[in-house]
Amino acid sequence: MAEPRDGRQRIAPLSPFEEEAGFTRALRVGDRIVVSGTVGVEADGSVAEAAGDQADRCFALIADHIAELGGRMADVVRVRMFVTDIAYADEVTASFSRALRHARPTGTLVAIAALYDPRWKVEIEAEAVLGSGQ
Repeated sequence: MAEPRDGRQRIAPLSPFEEEAGFTRALRVGDRIVVSGTVGVEADGSVAEAAGDQADRCFALIADHIAELGGRMADVVRVRMFVTDIAYADEVTASFSRALRHARPTGTLVAIAALYDPRWKVEIEAEAVLGSGQ
């Protein structure tokens, strides 16, 4: 975990794109952790067909990023979910419930026109406040 002079803690880049674009996938500032939009790509680069499976992978990655920065899923206070077809809403909401029902964070789910890769059906962002979870 990089700790630059600005006092922010970041997870290590997971792709060359992060360096090229100049963004951080997950960042901790004080007691807050913010996780950038996360898609359900598996370690081998594959993507599940079902939106719910993609969302499950998103939440697993988000949990890993938050843990790497010292938090827990119970600390999540806000989630934003973007789907490429509103028909995926029930599957993605079910995944949200599996991952975060215990934390009861705020949540937004909206349909958007497209994501960067046409295989991606859902992208999820999260914010956590350390120590806020039960």
